[in-house]
Amino acid sequence: MKTDLTDTTSSKINKALVLGRRAIGTPAVGMVLTLVIVTDEENAYDALKAASEASREHPSRTLVVIKRVSRSPRDRANTRLDAEVRLGADAGSGETVVLRLYGEVVDQAQSVVLPLLLPDAPVVVWWPVNAPTDPANDPLGALAQRRVTDTYAAEQPIEELTARADTYTPGDTDLSWTRITPWRSMLAAALDQVHCKVTSADVEGEEFNPSVELLAMWLAERLKVPVRRSKSAGPGLTSVRLETSAGPIVLDRPDGSLATLSIEGQPHRAVALKRRETAELIAEELRRLDPDDTYAAALKYGLERLDEEAAVTAPAPSEPAPDVTAEPSAESSPGPAKKAPAKKAPAKKAAG
Repeated sequence: MKTDLTDTTSSKINKALVLGRRAIGTPAVGMVLTLVIVTDEENAYDALKAASEASREHPSRTLVVIKRVSRSPRDRANTRLDAEVRLGADAGSGETVVLRLYGEVVDQAQSVVLPLLLPDAPVVVWWPVNAPTDPANDPLGALAQRRVTDTYAAEQPIEELTARADTYTPGDTDLSWTRITPWRSMLAAALDQVHCKVTSADVEGEEFNPSVELLAMWLAERLKVPVRRSKSAGPGLTSVRLETSAGPIVLDRPDGSLATLSIEGQPHRAVALKRRETAELIAEELRRLDPDDTYAAALKYGLERLDEEAAVTAPAPSEPAPDVTAEPSAESSPGPAKKAPAKKAPAKKAAG
């Protein structure tokens, strides 16, 4: 059941929810939380689809806040709130209200959302894209017990991850951290099988993927060993290698679905480690509404304490060609007879 409300108010939306529940024969409210999704028109469909699938496990009232861009002074002066109320089969296992804000009300979204929150129920705010730098101090984020962001969707993911560490508040979390839950579980289980001491670790994954950085910082913080961050073509995380006193432990996933766990002295084992959809990630985050202390410890460990390659925050400018040819001429100046071999060495290094 869908009800469209144009130029409406929060009280009229609440009334439409009550009348809609009576019309479909479910007057009782059986939802466990309020999920507020703050997004744009482009990403609203995917976010709403993921939330609808997650509502089968967590029946909730989903409020989708879409801040429409006003392109002219006349549009910016016209303040309007449009809403679409979905109940029953159109809203999964809960209720869905799509809110479209126009004009000055865009800056007062919290005043629209506050009357629509379920009484005495937790509130979770999720930004699929364009998350604020400090979610806890955002007007909508201040209403929530849990604030979910996704640095993987940011333009500069690693730089965004550093900003999250500076502004972390208990209750913050990130889907980039949720993506590595199976990896953390598998590595912890592998270490439980072997009595050994870990001396170092290597985490390999695609460049500028915050999940790779978070897994490396988690290993470094928990094991208190140096962790190197290596680059690969992906997809996502591809390999983790732990050097131990009993031999290497390797968890390798080259294709994004099936991984191989290798432990010294034991046969190789195939492990299902597929990349999960957004709906599964959101459902996992909604299972716990208390602060995630493990995520906080890994986030605050700091990229600068990892291998220096892990601290890269943006693609380097394309200027390597002049530097490669300039270095051998400066270093080989003492002997003119040996200049030719000195030029071949950097060329071989660049090819490798």
